[in-house]
Amino acid sequence: MLYYTGNNSGQIPGNLPQPYYWWEAGAMFGSMIDYWYYTGDPTYNEVTTQAMLWQVGPNQDYMTPNQTKTTGNDDQSFWGLAAMTAAEVNFPNPPENQPQWLALAQAVFNTQVPRWDPTTCGGGLRWQVFPFNNGYNYKNAISNGCFFNLASRLARYTGNATYAEWADKAWNWMRSISLLDDAYYVYDGSDDTINCTRLNRIQWTYNAGALLLGAATMYNYTNGSQIWQERTEGLLKATDVFFQDGIMFEVACEPVNRCNVDQQSFKAYLSRWMAATTKAAPFTFNAIMARLRPSAQAAAQQCGGGDNKRTCGMKWTQGATWDGSFGVGQQMAALEVVQANMIAQSRAPVTNSTGGTSPGNPAAGTAGTALFERVTKGDRVGVGFLTTFVLCLFLGMIWWMIID
Repeated sequence: MLYYTGNNSGQIPGNLPQPYYWWEAGAMFGSMIDYWYYTGDPTYNEVTTQAMLWQVGPNQDYMTPNQTKTTGNDDQSFWGLAAMTAAEVNFPNPPENQPQWLALAQAVFNTQVPRWDPTTCGGGLRWQVFPFNNGYNYKNAISNGCFFNLASRLARYTGNATYAEWADKAWNWMRSISLLDDAYYVYDGSDDTINCTRLNRIQWTYNAGALLLGAATMYNYTNGSQIWQERTEGLLKATDVFFQDGIMFEVACEPVNRCNVDQQSFKAYLSRWMAATTKAAPFTFNAIMARLRPSAQAAAQQCGGGDNKRTCGMKWTQGATWDGSFGVGQQMAALEVVQANMIAQSRAPVTNSTGGTSPGNPAAGTAGTALFERVTKGDRVGVGFLTTFVLCLFLGMIWWMIID
């Protein structure tokens, strides 16, 4: 959190300074929600809630007007997934007159459904939301994987089958263009100008993680169906490509020292979603912890760098020799993999029927939907008085016109 300046005077809550993009701030606050979930330490709750609410946008759907030049479906999703986690772990609810965690997650889902594009590639979400942004023609794994992840978790939390149907649809589409192949490897994306006939076959940790938790959640939602168990097992086995001697690494860029600012954070999300997978699909626990324990030990060794001797590097496979890199991504990845090792002692994510307290709004984010507020008894009384007053005024005007 030392990198975060949004709570300083004159700064915008929820934003990270350059060179970090908006999406990574949403991902970071997801980590702080996880931190509270694992530790119970409320130190960062107030600043996290402030940031999460400041960035909701005018329609309370994480479509912030001042981020249009960089808003992808994946960017919006990372904020929505943070809100989803807040609902699942009963992170303290915002004030009643503010948007609520579950409703925010539903709003993100509802804004993305109309963007599903069957005109090319047989379906799928584009990477970018707006046509004027580079990447609008790219249909990628992280945008569709996050949509799948969110849909599955909304299905589990609410019991609403519509979310599960969209999760199935997203999964089937990714399989149809081999973005997810028979061996459960997840590739980065393809271009709709060629109808997704050729793939960018780079593999990233966060793509695999997004699908892994989504599949595990569908296993949970379907009460342990064999097909979702097989899919979860397949995705978990395929993550072996991201582990070297049992330690997580970013295979596409780490060995050649080419990881950019975004990519330096990706291991955080595989760690986060692996840990959550053990709760959704407990049969994965031993296999996942066999990956997370040595990775956490290695990450901790990389956190003795810098002048403060607690700066984390990226190359966990390098042992105690700090690799010289530093930043939000490195700190977040180390935090997530270390705290993920507390998952066995942590309570299971809740649902609407198992203690969840976050108010929802199934119509959040849809056109014509009023900004979500919980209606109180006082609100209803006030509306009643207002209605009576307006009716009397209207009748008085009619009477005045009649007698004039």
